[in-house]
Amino acid sequence: MPVNPPEPDLVTVVANLQRQLLEQQQETNRLREQIAQINQRPQVDEVPPPVHQAPPAYQVPPIVPPVPEVQPEIPRNAEVPMAPVREQANVQPVREDLLYERFRRMKAPEFEGPTDPIAADNWLIDIQVILDFMRLTEQEKVLCASFALKKDARHWWMTVQMRRDVLAMDWQDFVTEFRAMYYNTEILAAQQDEFTSLQQG
Repeated sequence: MPVNPPEPDLVTVVANLQRQLLEQQQETNRLREQIAQINQRPQVDEVPPPVHQAPPAYQVPPIVPPVPEVQPEIPRNAEVPMAPVREQANVQPVREDLLYERFRRMKAPEFEGPTDPIAADNWLIDIQVILDFMRLTEQEKVLCASFALKKDARHWWMTVQMRRDVLAMDWQDFVTEFRAMYYNTEILAAQQDEFTSLQQG
């Protein structure tokens, strides 16, 4: 006859169950701790490392130095072409017209060529004051003074133009020519003597 195993002791069964339950609780606690540790870690989004792309290759245009302009060599004895005289002639009258208008506004006295040297010298002084006020060049002074010459004085100035280049004259040249014609020292000395005798009575 088979022998039946002895029935387990109730105390032993309960002890085994309690031991298994304790082991399950320990395993559960261990799993919870692992989960808690995982949750406490900072969540860092994984960013893929930047991909460094090489810049596109391009060709730098070559630097071309400027080609120096070659001036043609002019022989020493070669004649240099001058500006056309016609263009200069077109500019000069405009300049003279403006100069004449300025001089005319000053109402300068005219000179007709009297034989009285005192009157001639007074005119020369008056005209020089106006010319200095206008701040003219030496040649412009001669040009303006010639505008004020009338009648006999105009004819005298025409004779001066025939024997010398009046455009190259300065103001001192004009004064020298003028006094040589109208400033007679002998007549002036005689008039001064007459004036002195009249004052002495």
